[in-house]
Formats: sequence, C-alpha cells, structure tokens
Amino acid sequence: MSISLLLEMAASANPVRTAVVADELRLTVTELATVVAGGAGVISKSGAQHVVYVGTGGAHLPFLLFASAQAGIPFTPLNYRLSAEGINSLITRLPDPLVVVDHEYRDMVDVPEGRTLDAEELLDRAHTAEPFTTFVDPDDLAVVLFTSGTTSRPKAVQLSHSNLTSYVMQTVEFDSAATEDAVLVAVPPYHIAGVGAALSNIYSGRKMVYLRRFDPKEWIRLVQQEGVTTATVVPTMLDRIITTLEQSHTELPTLRNLAYGGAKVGLPLVRKALSLLPAVGFVNAYGLTETSSTIAVLTPDDHRAALVSTDPAVNARLASVGQPVPGIELEIRTADGEVAAPGEPGELFVRGEQVSGKYDEIGSVLDDKGWFPTKDIATLDADGYLFITGRSDDTIIRGGENIAPAELEDVLVEHPHVHQVVVIGVEDPQWGQSIVAIVVPEPGTEPDGEELRAFTRKALRGSRTPDRVVFRDALPTTATGKILRRKLVQELSPVTGMA
Repeated sequence: MSISLLLEMAASANPVRTAVVADELRLTVTELATVVAGGAGVISKSGAQHVVYVGTGGAHLPFLLFASAQAGIPFTPLNYRLSAEGINSLITRLPDPLVVVDHEYRDMVDVPEGRTLDAEELLDRAHTAEPFTTFVDPDDLAVVLFTSGTTSRPKAVQLSHSNLTSYVMQTVEFDSAATEDAVLVAVPPYHIAGVGAALSNIYSGRKMVYLRRFDPKEWIRLVQQEGVTTATVVPTMLDRIITTLEQSHTELPTLRNLAYGGAKVGLPLVRKALSLLPAVGFVNAYGLTETSSTIAVLTPDDHRAALVSTDPAVNARLASVGQPVPGIELEIRTADGEVAAPGEPGELFVRGEQVSGKYDEIGSVLDDKGWFPTKDIATLDADGYLFITGRSDDTIIRGGENIAPAELEDVLVEHPHVHQVVVIGVEDPQWGQSIVAIVVPEPGTEPDGEELRAFTRKALRGSRTPDRVVFRDALPTTATGKILRRKLVQELSPVTGMA
C-alpha cells in the first residue's frame, strides 16, 4: 500500500473537509488531492529519481510528501537551518534529485540547471498540471530522512511505504476525527514527527494547521483562532508555551490534547504544565526516525494517575515514556545480550512492521530476528512502562564506574533554582572522565555551584556528584529540542581551557 492511498481514502470519505491551513492558504481534502495529482505529474515528467525539499514546510510538506509518493519517487525534506555547504553535501548523497526549494533558500542550493523548482511555483502549477499516478510496491522506498548528526555524520534513514502505513494504520483509526478537530503542527518538516503528522492526520480526517516558524505567542494565537484541539511540541517549545501562558494568564478552551516528545522533558516542567492546563490531556510520545515515528506513549490517564499517586512505582511513571503502541515489541538487553529483568538497565531493542532499521550506504542493521538496536539505554518496570535513561554513547565512565547522566539530571532539575540542566563527561587525567553539570538557572536566581553539588550528593552516592558546575544562559539544542552534548563536551574540554 502506498502512502498516497491514505489521502485517496480521506478524499473519498470527507471530500469537503478542510485538510490544510497554512498562512493564508486553505485546502480541502479534495483540493489537496487535486494538487497532489498535478504535482505528481510535474515530478514524473522531470525524470528525477528523488524529490528533495528545502524549506520551512507548511502546506508544502503534505503536498510534496503525497505527490512524490503518487509519482513513485522517494521524498526527502532537508534541514533548512544547515549551512549551504551542509545542505548541498546531503543533496549530493541522493540519486538524481529534483530539488524543490522555498524562495528564501534558493541561493543556498547548488544543483544543475533544470533540477530546481520554486516550491510556491510548483504548487501553483500543480493546480492545472496533468495528473499522474503509478503503482507502488509496499516495500518501495517512500521517504529518506537524515538523522541530526549530533554525534557523527548524518545517516540517511530509509522508510518504506509499508513502514509508514503500518505506523499510521496501527495507531490511528480511519476518519475518526470529529468535525471540529484541528491539530497545530509546529515541528520541523525534516523531522519524522512532521512526516508522521501529515500522514496520520490526513488519515484520521483532522484539520492540520501549520506554524512554519515557532513563536509561543503565535502558537497560542493559532490555537485560539483555529479552535485547535490537538498539538505536538518538542521540549523547548513546551517550556516557552508554558512560560508565556503563565505570564499572560491566557486560556485555551478548545485544546484537549498536547503531545510532547523528541527529547527528555524535566519533571518540574511536566508538573507545571499539568497544573496550568488541568483540562488538557498530556501525551509523552517516544519514537525514532528509524521506527517511522512513535513507538511508545504515556497517555493522559497515565499522566494524571502518576501525578497524584502515593504509590512510588506509579508516581515514578511520570518520568516514563509509557507503554508500546500496537504492533511494537520491546526488549531490554544487558551487556551480555541477555533480556534484562524489570528495572534492570540495558539497551532498548524494538521490533514491528513500522520499524525500518535501514540506511543508505549501510543497509539493514536489524538482527536475524528483526530487532532494531536503538542505542538508547532504558528500563522496563514490572507493568511494562518504558523509561529512557540516555544514549549509550552519553555514558560517563569515571574511575571505571559507568554513570548515566540522566541519573544526575533528574536530581538537579528538582532544585528550585535550576531551570534546565545537562550533565556530561569530559576527559580527566586522574579519573578518565570528570562529571560536569551545565545549569541554566531559574530566572531571578543565582544558584551556588557548591550548593548544587551538595544537593546531588544527598540523593546519590559521592561518586555521582558533579566535579564541576557551570552556569549558562541557555543550552545548545537542535530544532527538535535535543541537547547538543558533543558541542558542550568540546567547549568544556580541558584541552580548550574553556568554561
């Protein structure tokens, strides 16, 4: 099944329902299907083997995603925030690409003449272009997404039509949205959450409202103006939204569900959000590019139950990413390859039809039983709730002892003067690595490093106390909220002498 059939099904079920709202543009499902068919015709006539998009998204994302699929050609949205060199280095890794680009980024793209189209012009042409559709094998390549490359060269993740449709059809009920349902999409177009949002919301029949450049005040305005009922944000967005709501005392009466994910969210922020928006159902969604988006969720009921529970095991679940979605199997493996007992840490492996585990230039990394190694360190509690404690390559080895940064971060973020914190290991001649905590203070506070070290020592063993505490105004992050640990390690390395 091609992902383009998701749009075809939606157009048959609700042809006049609004599908996309982006700036001044509004498209019904039928209008979107019409321009998708015309766009597929333009793409097919180009003779390209790949469609690349460089831009901020909006209506262009679902348009190009479905048009490329209908033309039977893989689609790749790129990170427009990269340098021109970075963008072009990724384009050259894709076979004979047709590059569709927002006007403001045209000068950053260096490809042969005739292989570039202005995104707005293509959308205009698609209204009158000859429609096209072709048969697609479910195992054909549908989307290629580049990983963020925060620790290494970006990998090109291959997602088939089958991977993506499996994710949608196992997690979303067809045409299930109410007439008034609307989702606000503010995640970047080059992130798997952006691709997943376009597919799942078209399939469910929910109006998609796009915010191309995130601003908390504009996000709040769109929720109110468009009657948004559902939204998905990354941690940095959630932090800014909650801060703005606190300051403005604004109410969001239509908002029923707010999903967050993409990176870890500190528990104080989660508690504050739950308190500030008591009528909103919060969802913590965990997934990877290689798994076609979400593979585990902490539901609204889970959030509220954990928040008020006096049972330590239930209360602890507020820090979890919940339980696996339908069709997904989880397994935690210890260093010796054995399946971990409940509460025992190890590497998370996942399996299911939505899991790809394939890369350009590398091929499949699935084991012989179809399990994908996520490289995330995790635990499962006795009831199957999943806790992500960090990446395997983030582990600090101090004096031969393995230390998970999350263990310290979870303690420090509870200090009333700590707004955000990340813990890293830097080279140390005596211990191998020393522990450095980088702290963003709460506004109006001036925390003391020694006080924070003592605060940590009270909760953890002495060997897990930060050797240094460094204060910053902000932490470096990707657009999806992932902290750039490698950048901090480089900055704070004793070799550079920076602090």
